[in-house]
Amino acid sequence: MTPSQSLKVHFLPDDVTVSAQPGEPILEVASRAGVSIPTGCLMGSCHACEVEIDGDDVICACISAVPPGRDKITINISVDPTW
Repeated sequence: MTPSQSLKVHFLPDDVTVSAQPGEPILEVASRAGVSIPTGCLMGSCHACEVEIDGDDVICACISAVPPGRDKITINISVDPTW
């Protein structure tokens, strides 16, 4: 897969899938999909926007982009139920 090819981003628990480009900000992709990711500081410090990528990595969505080199990723936004 080349960086210019789109990939599928599947958001849980909403069960919504959209196309995105590698390098696209995750918050923008979520907004376009109609999925709300809680935010706080928008700098990665407060961790309000923590999401889980492919059931493995937990990242701050506000400072992260869609990773390259994949055909599909799953983003679970219900990682921290306190937010």
